Amino acid sequence: MIEIDPTASVAPSAVLTGDVTLGPGARVLAGAVLDGTRGPVVLGEDTVVMEHAVLRGRAGHPVTVGDAVLIGPHTNITGARVEDEVFVATGACVFAGAVVGVRSELRIHAVLQVNSTLPPDSVVQIGWIAAGDPAQLFPPDRHDELWAVQQGLDFPGAMYGVPRGTPMREIMRRVSEVYDPRA
Repeated sequence: MIEIDPTASVAPSAVLTGDVTLGPGARVLAGAVLDGTRGPVVLGEDTVVMEHAVLRGRAGHPVTVGDAVLIGPHTNITGARVEDEVFVATGACVFAGAVVGVRSELRIHAVLQVNSTLPPDSVVQIGWIAAGDPAQLFPPDRHDELWAVQQGLDFPGAMYGVPRGTPMREIMRRVSEVYDPRA
């Protein structure tokens, strides 16, 4: 069910599907996709989702976005909570089970890993990765240190419902079934 506050607006080329709620003054710009078919997507007051951003709810992991939030172009938020007054810049990714604390910033191409919590007033620098609870910050060239934290966050379980080591053929069979429009 799609619920749009009378003061909210959606660009003609944006896509809202499934369980999506837009609060007062929310704006969804051209080409953005809010997919609530597998879990709710809820936008708070005066939140703006810019061009070509994708917000996708998941079973057990809705997307909830607080008030006064900017979701930049080409971002991807899957099954996460974004608290009030957050800035998510162009190309950032926030994965299932993650929480972006109030007044935080994820700058261009920043990543918040699955099941990670970014404390209030945090900044993830351009291209950096935040992982853990509370999140630790890693530049992209410190992969081994990041992997030591990230490995325990269970990306395959959180994103695909499978244990680590599951063959890609099995993962993709399951993902294909999830997105089968006949199901």
